[in-house]
Amino acid sequence: MQPRIEYAKAAPGGMTVMLGLETYVRHCGLERSLMELVKVRASQINGCAYCVDMHTIDARAVGKTTTLRGEGPGGDSFLHRA
Repeated sequence: MQPRIEYAKAAPGGMTVMLGLETYVRHCGLERSLMELVKVRASQINGCAYCVDMHTIDARAVGKTTTLRGEGPGGDSFLHRA
């Protein structure tokens, strides 16, 4: 799969900051499953169907049973535990 945008080339400083944030969050003590659900919700808010799908797969991989509801990846969509 070809990336939609090469973030490291487009905004190297932004990519460095995002990777630093990801590193911090992974070691802050929150459950990984909760972090994955937050990523799903952020993707819904951003309206990115690709990211919603990717993070939903990641959430399921760590044991969350998820169902997406709503008209699409953003707007009034929300995630709940089934």
